[in-house]
Amino acid sequence: MLPGYGAPPFPLGSSGSSGERVQATAERPAGPYDVGAFRLRCDPSHFAFDDPIVYPGQAGRAHLHVFFGNTLTNASSTTESITTSGNSTCIGGTVNRSAYWAPAMIDMRTNRAVLPSSSDFYYKTGYNGVQPSNVRPFPRGLRMIAGDPANRAVNEFGSAYRFACHNNPQINGQSFVRCPTGDQMSLEVFFPQCWDGVNLDSPDHKSHMAYPHGNGCPASHPIALPEVSFHIRYPITEGNQQAHWRLSSDTYRGPAGYSAHADWWNGWNQSHMEAWVRGCNNPALDCHSHLLGANRSLF
Repeated sequence: MLPGYGAPPFPLGSSGSSGERVQATAERPAGPYDVGAFRLRCDPSHFAFDDPIVYPGQAGRAHLHVFFGNTLTNASSTTESITTSGNSTCIGGTVNRSAYWAPAMIDMRTNRAVLPSSSDFYYKTGYNGVQPSNVRPFPRGLRMIAGDPANRAVNEFGSAYRFACHNNPQINGQSFVRCPTGDQMSLEVFFPQCWDGVNLDSPDHKSHMAYPHGNGCPASHPIALPEVSFHIRYPITEGNQQAHWRLSSDTYRGPAGYSAHADWWNGWNQSHMEAWVRGCNNPALDCHSHLLGANRSLF
């Protein structure tokens, strides 16, 4: 926790949907392009000092996180609980019970967590030599972490995350950026998409996955999956507002945001996930924030 940081009052999140929200549509994806894209919007569900990947079964052990997707995600979550129980705050309802979480944003003037204004979660492919046609669906129960909560400085060799102004994306960096009033500051976290084909997790929650580098997936991690990325946005309602914010994992002196990271646990309905991998990612089509392919859409 931050020095002197207690348990702040938590904003209320969404209670989500308890059923599948899929309908027929005549709308078609755009493209083809070089990149296959599927994305969906998920509202924040709750805040908790839990991390079921890093501290399974240890309630209250973690720094404060903001959770999206599965409304029942907590320290005791398992693959079974995530895939079979809980509402979902994502468009499409329980077709996607995946759990998404990141360190909470804290306003240090009030010691309160800041509620995200909007959040999109992308599943894309076609970058760094990964051919869209080679991408496969996620295995049930896969989980992973991107970024490093122990990071305390700029990474000169690149990073798994960045901060950017949503309406002015040229303003970006590895620590908080100053966005114009009326804009949103976005935390963007990019996950590795190359899987070793065996392990659903690893001791560091990263080694079973790898990033592609120019020529696609490395031989050690040969299976290409969709690239997961988080885009969590916070409203800027006054000048230099970000100067008063820190992430809950920023337990150091200096510019805020270097500890940015995020966690993801697969909770997709298998048939619906296979539909957007086949209908959006593989043919390199853009399915926007609602199309599943196969003449279906989420709502």
